[in-house]
Amino acid sequence: MSEINGARIIAQQLKSEGIDTVFGIVAGPMIEVMAAMAEEGINVVNCRHEESAAFAASAWGWQKGKAGVCVVGSGPAQTNTITPMYVATESGMPLVVLGGSSRGNQRGLGAFQEANQVTYAEPVCKWSTQVDSTNRIAEYIHLALGRATSGRPGAIYVDFPAEFIGKSVSEDEVVWRQQSPHIAPPAPDNEGLQKIAELLSEAEHPLLVIGKGAAWANAGTALEQLVSLGIPYVTSPMGRGTIPDDDPMFFNGARSVALAEADAVVMIGGKYNWIFQFGQEPRFKSNVRLAQIDILPEEFYSGADLEIGVTADCRLAAEKLYEILRTRTLRSSNSEWIQLLQKTKTQNESRLAEAMDSDEKPINHFRLLKEVRDVVERDATLSVDAELTMGVARAVLPSFGSRLRLNSGTTGCMGTGFPYAMGAKLARPEKQSIAVLGDYAFGAAAMEVETCARIGANVVIIVSNNGGIAGHTIQNRMFGPEAPPIAAMLPVDYEHMVKMVGGYAQRVEEPEQLQSAIKKALASDTISLINVLTDPEGRRSGSAYLG
Repeated sequence: MSEINGARIIAQQLKSEGIDTVFGIVAGPMIEVMAAMAEEGINVVNCRHEESAAFAASAWGWQKGKAGVCVVGSGPAQTNTITPMYVATESGMPLVVLGGSSRGNQRGLGAFQEANQVTYAEPVCKWSTQVDSTNRIAEYIHLALGRATSGRPGAIYVDFPAEFIGKSVSEDEVVWRQQSPHIAPPAPDNEGLQKIAELLSEAEHPLLVIGKGAAWANAGTALEQLVSLGIPYVTSPMGRGTIPDDDPMFFNGARSVALAEADAVVMIGGKYNWIFQFGQEPRFKSNVRLAQIDILPEEFYSGADLEIGVTADCRLAAEKLYEILRTRTLRSSNSEWIQLLQKTKTQNESRLAEAMDSDEKPINHFRLLKEVRDVVERDATLSVDAELTMGVARAVLPSFGSRLRLNSGTTGCMGTGFPYAMGAKLARPEKQSIAVLGDYAFGAAAMEVETCARIGANVVIIVSNNGGIAGHTIQNRMFGPEAPPIAAMLPVDYEHMVKMVGGYAQRVEEPEQLQSAIKKALASDTISLINVLTDPEGRRSGSAYLG
């Protein structure tokens, strides 16, 4: 029997489990691993920073419905992935980080980049472990990929001491894992669903809140049926598009009123966390009745005063809830609940229209994002990152497909937007991938423009350049207008960063230039960037719609 080394085992096991793209940084002791992957036909994306690599892998996995894989070296290389692993776990995105580490026989002696990497990763991962032999490497890979995607997705860290990477063993000694189990999704308890059905049918103002867990469960079709019974819904930021935004029961445009006036709320695949003010007043009524459907029962103990919790796969739960409710008459069906929400939504959209059509200079965020909305394709991936930009995008940019909206997620982590767009483009190369970023957010990962140019990831970057964090608003309010620039930044000519790698770029200062510039970028068939000079005062015209 021929021999095989640890690097080749990693590559072959990943390939056998359908991983055709990995992200990382070329660094010891994992260089040999990346070489083996390339020889096995896996697309190896060498990024400019480990944080970006891991974020890109997370987005790739999120869109592909499997674990994204990131390969990094030892010491600082591995610690640079702690933030992305934390973000992936908290946001329910599947990520496996394979990190190299110093040799075991040098541990404790001050080896090169020696660090307790497994311990570093432990608090932010579903599972953090170290390989104990070359023979078992394939098994560790199998376990990592499965655990990253099972239940609620999250991050897995697997540590590879250098001696196991280069060591060769007989192929018949390798513990290959060729079969993944068929895992039946957890079915909902009938009694619990009956109680939720009763809650919704008896409520005068029922409301569904759809989170990204529903998107991961592919619950969109089932939820469309459910809301067709006349139940309005709002979504979490990354739950957007699970049901297309043009559904008549979608009321993110009246979100504040919907949450504040609902007398019964059912959270499906989301959390009663800070995004929804913990299910408490004043966001919700003091006497609101709350229910929740989630794959993890521990979610039922939170800041919300929950009445009913059902542990289940969101798709199965939505299907069965529809079957129970479709033969019933909802108390709200003859009420003015839907009319109230529609009136509020229409009023908010009307107030927003003036800001969206404004020709003022510098360009306001609403006008910028309206032009993006009017140009991109329906099935495009939109990755949004920044403080003001993300808030306005929530009001202006729609989503029409499951898992097509990417943003800072549960952790509110800045710097995700551009790497997410890169990973999404590689997951769906035939589809548009647009990164709508504030200037500060773009700067966090700006050198990945070179990565995109090198690998042919034709992401369209639209930078809202308002000169700092929330423009000059934070600078003036928190530090004072006479203070040295702290939150404020220079109005950088970001378009030159893409020109330097041969991409398409344009600077836009006039509102009427926006649509033409975005169309040219989308048609350019290369990495592209539109540097849009926006209002540095960060005025939130039409802010009523943001609630």
